Amino acid sequence: MSRETVSHEDGAIYEFTPDLEALATVESGAELTIETRDSLDGAVQAESDVIESVPEEVNAATGPIALEEATPGDVLRVEIEEIRIVEARGRVITIDGFGLLDGYDDIEAPRTRMTPVSADGATLEFDDLEVPIDPVIGTIGVAPDSASYTTLVPHDHGGNLDSTDVTAGNAIYFPVFQDGAMLAMGDCKAAMADGEMCGTGSEVATEIDVTVEVIDGGATDVDLRRPLVETPDAWKPLASAETLEEACELANRDAIALLETEHGFDATDAYLFSSLVGGLEISQVVDPLVTVRNSIPKAYLSSPF
Repeated sequence: MSRETVSHEDGAIYEFTPDLEALATVESGAELTIETRDSLDGAVQAESDVIESVPEEVNAATGPIALEEATPGDVLRVEIEEIRIVEARGRVITIDGFGLLDGYDDIEAPRTRMTPVSADGATLEFDDLEVPIDPVIGTIGVAPDSASYTTLVPHDHGGNLDSTDVTAGNAIYFPVFQDGAMLAMGDCKAAMADGEMCGTGSEVATEIDVTVEVIDGGATDVDLRRPLVETPDAWKPLASAETLEEACELANRDAIALLETEHGFDATDAYLFSSLVGGLEISQVVDPLVTVRNSIPKAYLSSPF
């Protein structure tokens, strides 16, 4: 099967809505290259370029891409094969009114630091320090069930998840709420720490190689309600909510539901077992909703699908 390219130059969205119209339509199993622009739409090209406030349109997500076979109740699997940086530098910024330490007297906002890519493409430069390049997809999701969410917001449909596990070598699964699923992605970072504390990673334009697959919802016992990441070693439900406590509760509920199905536990035993083998991880604490994930090793949870 030949690889199809879908580019931000053909179309991108700034809002995930229930009635998205497809930019492209593909079959389950399609191999795609997704071209994305940086989350700030090219507005920052030097340290003299600053962003005074959060733009109305930010985190352009290339797409949406419809899957011919996808219907509500199915699951969309997106295997992330490679993320290539296609510019010579990224940018990390502060914005007034945004970020974990917004409002602290010693934190200047706005400020921009450019992060040049090394000649071998392996690291970013920050002053005389080197940071390993480890690209992440910041915003990725499908058309939501009923409400609409800008690409700055994470929710059950995905969106601005800003999770370091959404990277090459892993797969991410989404519940399908609308015909076609309507996948879109962008807002990539050359490097980003868990938490994304200042509000950005090193924002860059990329090319992303993915394979997309529709899983028949009627063929699985899993009732997927929110995104789920698969790494080589673990399954990680992701959840977003207004507070970390609420997000942790949702991620734990999703984890115990998977453990119930896997082991025949009742909810309480699954809850007890999750406290032995699970691991809550912070994805981001700066978006309108915060995001966490709960890591269950594959030694205790085989494929849910």
